[in-house]
Amino acid sequence: MSHPVFKMSFASVYPHYVSKAEKKDRTKAQVDEIIHWLTGYDADGLSAALDDKRDFEAFFAQAPAMNPNRTLIKGVVCGHRVEDIADPLMREIRYLDKMIDELARGKKYENIFRIP
Repeated sequence: MSHPVFKMSFASVYPHYVSKAEKKDRTKAQVDEIIHWLTGYDADGLSAALDDKRDFEAFFAQAPAMNPNRTLIKGVVCGHRVEDIADPLMREIRYLDKMIDELARGKKYENIFRIP
């Protein structure tokens, strides 16, 4: 059985990502940049995903170009090591969560984006 979060609309969670970043003096544009890096959605694609209220499953399934370097994202989110999450969709969701957490904590961009 699929996890309930998979059927949540991405649009319902997106404002929480932005709010978390803005509380730490980061911007919506930076959140969007993380989403672009991770998924390949450009501004129009992200806007369409938010407007049509697609769920997380569809959001990631329809992503234009998942970044191959996302597998370099390591660490703990919600008490679970991202790299050890077995379900592929949950792992994608947690990659995004982890990057937003790092942005909110003020981590350097080259580290958030796994730039060697």
